[in-house]
Amino acid sequence: MKTKKFKPKNKFLSSQRSIDITGKWKSVELDPSLFSEEGLEGLVCFEELTDYRLIDTEKAAANALKEEKKKKSNKRKLTDVAEDGEEAQAGSTAGNDPAQPKKKKKKKQKNKNKKAPADQQSGDVNKEEEAEVSTQGGGNKEIPHDNTEENPGTASDQTVRSTKTKAKKSGQQKEKDVQPATEPKEEESLSDPLPAEKEKPTPEQPSKLLKNQVKNWTSAALCSSADQNTDVGAWKDLFVPPAVLKALSQLGFGSPTPIQALALPPAIRDRMDILGAAETGSGKTFAYGIPMIHSILEWRNSSKKMTDDDATEPAPVIQSLYLPTEHEPTSDDNEEEDDGLNLIDGFKTANVEENPADGENQPLLGLVLTPTRELAVQVKHHIDAVAKFTDIKLAIVVGGMSQQKQRRMLKRRPEIIIATPGRLWDLMKQRHPHLLNLRQLRCLVIDEADRMVERGHFAELENLLEMLNTTHFNPSRQTFVFSATLTMAHSLPTRLIQKKKKLQDQRNKLEVLMEKVGIKAKPKVIDLTRKEATVETLTETLIQCQKEEKDFYLYYFLLQYPGRTIVFANSISCIKRLNSLLDILDCNPLPLHANMHQKQRLKNLERFAERESCVLLATDVAARGLDIPNVQHVIHYQVPRTSEMYVHRSGRTARATKEGLSLLLICPDDMMNFKNIYKTLGKDEELPEFPVETKCLDAIMERVNLARSIEKIEYFNCREKQHNSWFRQAADALEVDLDEDLLLGGRKDEEDDRKQQKMVKGMKSHLKNLISQPIFKNAIKTKYPTQMGKLSLPHMSLATNESALTRVFVQGKKKKLKRNARPLHKKQTQQK
Repeated sequence: MKTKKFKPKNKFLSSQRSIDITGKWKSVELDPSLFSEEGLEGLVCFEELTDYRLIDTEKAAANALKEEKKKKSNKRKLTDVAEDGEEAQAGSTAGNDPAQPKKKKKKKQKNKNKKAPADQQSGDVNKEEEAEVSTQGGGNKEIPHDNTEENPGTASDQTVRSTKTKAKKSGQQKEKDVQPATEPKEEESLSDPLPAEKEKPTPEQPSKLLKNQVKNWTSAALCSSADQNTDVGAWKDLFVPPAVLKALSQLGFGSPTPIQALALPPAIRDRMDILGAAETGSGKTFAYGIPMIHSILEWRNSSKKMTDDDATEPAPVIQSLYLPTEHEPTSDDNEEEDDGLNLIDGFKTANVEENPADGENQPLLGLVLTPTRELAVQVKHHIDAVAKFTDIKLAIVVGGMSQQKQRRMLKRRPEIIIATPGRLWDLMKQRHPHLLNLRQLRCLVIDEADRMVERGHFAELENLLEMLNTTHFNPSRQTFVFSATLTMAHSLPTRLIQKKKKLQDQRNKLEVLMEKVGIKAKPKVIDLTRKEATVETLTETLIQCQKEEKDFYLYYFLLQYPGRTIVFANSISCIKRLNSLLDILDCNPLPLHANMHQKQRLKNLERFAERESCVLLATDVAARGLDIPNVQHVIHYQVPRTSEMYVHRSGRTARATKEGLSLLLICPDDMMNFKNIYKTLGKDEELPEFPVETKCLDAIMERVNLARSIEKIEYFNCREKQHNSWFRQAADALEVDLDEDLLLGGRKDEEDDRKQQKMVKGMKSHLKNLISQPIFKNAIKTKYPTQMGKLSLPHMSLATNESALTRVFVQGKKKKLKRNARPLHKKQTQQK
């Protein structure tokens, strides 16, 4: 036995004795000047070990080999027990499902045929069949004797197999004696499975199914509380259906939020229209999702008891003021004539010629309208989680996705549709059968209503609302309007006030919104917003700097305080520039803006929710409604234009009673917007300055300036290539000589391109070298080798383990102590 192959963990083996480490190596702090002395140039650090014990190497190797043998034998026993269990189940189900043992045989044959040669395959298959038949037979001994007569050549192999099967049977009999008497009933239920039980998951299964679902940024919030059965007694007084209560208990929502507790009783019991204004992250989705599920379940129960006359009659032809008639072709129909004609003809035959089933008569009962596509996806996931114990079908209709898939989803006639106004209006213009008659719509939800009703933003929504209030009007329809800034009132600019003095509307913001949405009766208005409109757990700070210095402070913050951070900007061009700049600086940002493909936008959101430390660069597309878990910081790289957008941006952090930080980077150009926001929100105290350590700014400026120069060169090169390639392709197609004046940058020689590429390569290598060097020092523990004299660590700023919130809190305490110390000092001087 050779002991050289044995390599125990944390042991230094010698010829006779070795050391077993029980503690940890501890670094010895020394003076950094030791590294510059002669003879110590190659020294890295000093470490000492105090907790250890001596071991004989030969004995240790022998003991380790014994342990490995024991582990292998235990593994073999476990595999044998597992095989016995599988064979027992196969024997119990052999009478009812004869097809299942064949599949197992085939799988075993394939696995063994890979190892065995081709000549012995037939013999091995026969042996396996004999062994399986012997196990399925239970205590019958006649079957193996018959098989031995048929195959006399394999008698020696069968004797070995028979001894193994006897041992397995004896082990199974011992286990049966130990197990309780209730187990045979379970075996009977397993042997006779019903097809319905296979299709419908048990109450214990949905928690496991949630983990295997498609990844999205909402699954982290929903699956974090899975496998729980919390007490939902606080929900029972709110008239919540039992199926929804079951889902809430599994999701771990034991008590409702204030907006849910105030909105659910009037919505479910009194069927009132709801106008809700609450803080960001307060649970507004469930406040309108649960009443919608309740009304659909009520409609189902009533439709089972009594048949409606409207359902039996064919749907009347409604002449809409906005939709084209069936004879007038639209522009979309000209592009896709076959699809449009097939849809209209299919709808006519479905209503007249055929006798459709009950599922095909299913009308649209709930409609949720959202301003952004990502918010629509999130709302669908949240309502799906609450309605998982009901048979309610949901569909999502948003832009950027395949229209054909969405048409197929609508053919299934879902009860609830979550949509953005543009794509929904397109499908309605194409006269999709499920969207033709909206007179049976029971619930209409407008999420983030103050944004959607703004003039000039959603022209399709105005057409939708006007159609729902005229030709497709339903008097029993319930309307929900929710937003975090629904009741925020701010004065108009002076230029608009001077122009519209005569036509100025003195009505409240809510009254104008109610008129546009079409709420005529007295709704239930729930306003839970604070005067400041932001959450109490949000810490707001700012950094005043020049426009060119914003990149320095942004990079400083991302290095000093890693975590989940969202950086907001007003323009797409700014997001693209920041993305390339931070990518060069190895920050690995994830962009999100309206010019991206929808699949890429959703992928970036999923990646951002998965990583603990990540940066999301976003425009105001991601400002409203998105519930991304554990966002620690929100940075306003550019100050938002309105106070509502500031509230919604800052609301991506500090959600559901968690703490968060909002940081404003303010340059002189942003002061006007900042003052307007400050005035509208009614902030009494000034925002505190964020603490910045100026010692490390020189190193940060060097890195960022170098990255800027690389980004500019790459940007102009890419722009020139795109522009010039288009002109060259056009000239080649027309067979015309290309003028050099039309090309950007003129005609470049290959040598110039090589020189530029070489220069960029050198700049990147220099930047890589700079990034590898630390900016913040942890402590002087003599861990860094040096041959250049003394270490330059004292000039670096200390890297703290404190979060950004604690730094702001500590700085605020220091300022208060200074303010309190000044009057005391004055009193002492006056007394002297």
